[in-house]
Amino acid sequence: MDVDDRGPERAIRAGDQGTAVPGPRVLVAGASIAGPALAHWLRRRGAEVTVVERAPGLRPGGQAVDARGVAKEVIARMGLDAAVRAACTDTAGAHTVDADGQVLETFRADDDGGDGFIADIEILRGDLSQVLYDDTRDDVEYIFGDRIAELAQDADGVDVVLAGGGRRRFDLVIGADGLHSELRAMVFGPRERFLRPLGHVLAFYSVPNEFALDRWLLEYQEQESGRSVLLRPIQDATRAMAMFYSASDGVDVDHRDVAAQKRLLRERMAGLGWLAPDILAHLDETPDFYLDQVAQVVMERWSSGRVGLLGDAAFSSSPMSGQGTGLALVGAYLLAGELATAGWDADAGFARYEARMRPFVEANQEIGRLNARSRQVPGPDAEPLPDFTGEWFTELVGRAINGVELPDYAGVPDSATPAGSRTAPSARP
Repeated sequence: MDVDDRGPERAIRAGDQGTAVPGPRVLVAGASIAGPALAHWLRRRGAEVTVVERAPGLRPGGQAVDARGVAKEVIARMGLDAAVRAACTDTAGAHTVDADGQVLETFRADDDGGDGFIADIEILRGDLSQVLYDDTRDDVEYIFGDRIAELAQDADGVDVVLAGGGRRRFDLVIGADGLHSELRAMVFGPRERFLRPLGHVLAFYSVPNEFALDRWLLEYQEQESGRSVLLRPIQDATRAMAMFYSASDGVDVDHRDVAAQKRLLRERMAGLGWLAPDILAHLDETPDFYLDQVAQVVMERWSSGRVGLLGDAAFSSSPMSGQGTGLALVGAYLLAGELATAGWDADAGFARYEARMRPFVEANQEIGRLNARSRQVPGPDAEPLPDFTGEWFTELVGRAINGVELPDYAGVPDSATPAGSRTAPSARP
């Protein structure tokens, strides 16, 4: 296919009458959460959407992610509330424990109206990705095992060369390819310019549930070192998800070298008490290991011409915020809505999306930074922690959960009916 070949036209459904209308062609990089969520809203607004993902298929498992406040409203507007809740971990709450397993503090999933430390919508990243994929795969083109190798934009579109040899032309390109976004590096500059490490390393992986874990997350933190280990339930009661935190001082993490990451985790967690040795004993056999620095992405702009960014690629708030998924879902809704409202004018649509999202993002990034500071071992010259019981913190949490308007976009095309009847994910691709 030549670069200038627009490819076969596909009809986009409009309303209940099935009227065929041409739509803008949008390429989305990344098929985790932000990418498929954006694909849902883009196709409902009338776009022709292609999603390219470098992995050979959807990646299962992953850490548990939460939806709170306005993010739950976005899920409802997608028509996916039943499907998402059916795939949730069904976590009742969390206990912090001492080295002997004695409970020190308890948090319940129904605290703060389900928007507390343990949210009432808590789901493994891979399971949410599956729900979003199942919802969109009939109307969206997915290309797995490929990635954007080159792109060049002009006033009318973006020419894209895929690593597998495909050559396409799109009206817009959106990077939703995560913390280490290749598209961001390609268009905006090296990752070091935008990544802000928060001083921690996070690792997680699934293990056999030989710990009698039943609907309650357990966390042990060693005060002297700041290291911590968590176990949390998942839908498969025969397994559990383990998570480790440690300081990142002197750590150089290669996010592609899994063997080196496992060696690093063993070294960092040597001598940690509670159930840590038993959890580490399953490190080599786990199918879904992940380790990386805890970091945020801070950018002055999330777009350049006809190329934009969404989710962690644009504004990672880090797992320390507990709101990365919420930002991705809300951002997807607003980005598609603002682009459609602007008649698919890139400059106007991206500008309105950024204006709506940025205060919401900044509140969540501040939560992430504060949480990271609270886990650090204080030194003699350390700045004292703020009073988290103060009214200022309550106000900040409110802005981080509900501090963004969700327009109804009256008058903007909504060309697909949400698949609210889907109640469970189907087989993975």
